[in-house]
Formats: sequence, structure tokens, C-alpha cells
Amino acid sequence: MYEPIRTKSVHSMADADFPHRTREEELDIQLAGHLAALLSVTDDLGLDHAADRIAQQITRLRGTPPPRTSTPLPGTDSTELHRRALALAGRALVVAASRADTAAAILAAEQMDAHTAALRAPEEHALATAR
Repeated sequence: MYEPIRTKSVHSMADADFPHRTREEELDIQLAGHLAALLSVTDDLGLDHAADRIAQQITRLRGTPPPRTSTPLPGTDSTELHRRALALAGRALVVAASRADTAAAILAAEQMDAHTAALRAPEEHALATAR
């Protein structure tokens, strides 16, 4: 009645010789990427101590030190950079938590706190000045 299928289905499993990464390896790559982006913004803000700590975590994950910018960019809006850093630290925290990386999760949470405080500082200063 029906002729049997003679070719491999496109839905069949890929060949076994294709290199696959484990979930942990994928999360390591993703976490290192988020931390590298956070490092770039942290360098732009000129926060050397925080940038050094982030670079240590990237080195631990990748096995090589990340490239660094030497000087902060002039004329950049620090408020926007703090917002971007806060978002990147949040992403890093989510990935670090999903891979159970305590050191990276603590670092990301500390960065979130620091950038949140930096964003609140101008608002609190404006409120104090208005009184």
C-alpha cells in the first residue's frame, strides 16, 4: 500500500560524531559572555577594583584573561552605563544561579547592589537639595 521511506528523516538524531557541549559547558560560555559585557561597562565607568574581580571570574571560566579597555570613555553618561551594568549583572546572576556557581552569583549580586546604589545616589542628592 505505502512504499517505505528509504532516506533518513530530517527529524532523526544527528550523527554521533558531531561534537556536542554539555549543559554546564553552555552555561559556562553564557556566563562568561555576560561577565565580559559587564566587565566592559565596568571598565568604562572606571571602577578598577570591581573590574579586576569580574576579570578573575572570566579567567576562571574561560581559562584565559579577558581583553580590557585601558581608559574610561570620555563623555559617556554614567547613569546609562550604570543601568546597562545593572541589567548585565542581573543576567549574569540568573545564569550563575542556574549553574550553581556561588562565587559568580555573589559577585553579580554585589554588582547589582553597587549599580543600584549608584543610580539612587543622584535621586537622593536631588531630594536632599530640594528640602
